[in-house]
Amino acid sequence: MADREAHTGGCQCGAVRFRVTRLGRPSICHCRMCQKAFGGFFGPLVTAHNAVWTRGEPKWFQSSNAARRAFCGDCGTPLAYETRFGLELAIGAFDDPRVAAPEIQVNLTDRQPFFAGLSTLPERHEVSDEWRDFMAGIHSNQHPDHDTADWPPKEET
Repeated sequence: MADREAHTGGCQCGAVRFRVTRLGRPSICHCRMCQKAFGGFFGPLVTAHNAVWTRGEPKWFQSSNAARRAFCGDCGTPLAYETRFGLELAIGAFDDPRVAAPEIQVNLTDRQPFFAGLSTLPERHEVSDEWRDFMAGIHSNQHPDHDTADWPPKEET
């Protein structure tokens, strides 16, 4: 997956941003540490050979004797995983996560037993008027999926 196009991303609140032009293999890690770090059933990660932090700096948690994990200290978004083998970025933190579609699953011993059946769960397509009204009233404070000169935006006076 090596390329030279710039890929950007960052946390939900916009305090920490990154840029990378050389990606490695995207994966889904099922280890228990990734499950807890992401608060999900797996950790979606992609090797980032030349990532740089372009706004702010993440906070780091030494999750084991061999790895540390980066996250936004303001909003808590998981951002990266680092070992002596290098840095991996959270795929969901990219402005366009499609640039790193997972190619492999790793650490299967901790994979949740229901994981394989998730895609077979029923889907709800109908939307109630109450839910539609609720969603229409939401104003997102989330950083947009692109770089910005400043964030948060300056309030007009």
